[in-house]
Amino acid sequence: MNLRQSLKRMVKSIFLLLVFPVYALYLLLRLTGSQDAVFASFSQALSLIPGKIGIYIRAAFYRLACTGTSDEISVGFLTILSHADTTIERGVYIGPQCNIGKCTVKQETLLGSGVHVLSGKKQHAFDNLEQSIQSQPGTFSKVIIGEDCWIGNGAVVMANIGDKCVVAAGSVVVAEAERLGILAGNPAKLIRKRA
Repeated sequence: MNLRQSLKRMVKSIFLLLVFPVYALYLLLRLTGSQDAVFASFSQALSLIPGKIGIYIRAAFYRLACTGTSDEISVGFLTILSHADTTIERGVYIGPQCNIGKCTVKQETLLGSGVHVLSGKKQHAFDNLEQSIQSQPGTFSKVIIGEDCWIGNGAVVMANIGDKCVVAAGSVVVAEAERLGILAGNPAKLIRKRA
């Protein structure tokens, strides 16, 4: 490990220690209500911290609060994670103003600004006309975004995306995307393979 990497590791360790009391408060409040509601509240508060300090604080908190999450991630300003059952692997960049649902984002993947990753495509039921949509139970599923992907600005992801895929800005992914795909449109369609 070179000097720069050693310094960066030391800074991340310091932020981990600084965030630990916030994490302890999160664990305490989680006992009083819905785990996801408490988690989302903390995520909203932490999303408001600007600059590098915010990036380091969010990385430290999510490493502690989300199973399998690395602290070698960058989560941008005003980006909110809505479920504690989220995993963000090493080297992931999530741009500003994103909304991240229940998912796994695998290593070295990039999400542009304003990307929305929904917790699957069945979050809301609407079949029973005698009951309001708001009262009908939905189903959350964990979406998987593969490693080394690029998801363009403003894309909406509701289905799994294979490794090394590119999703064009503004696209809406409603069906599973195979490895190496380049997708665009609403709904997103395979344009071609990367190789």
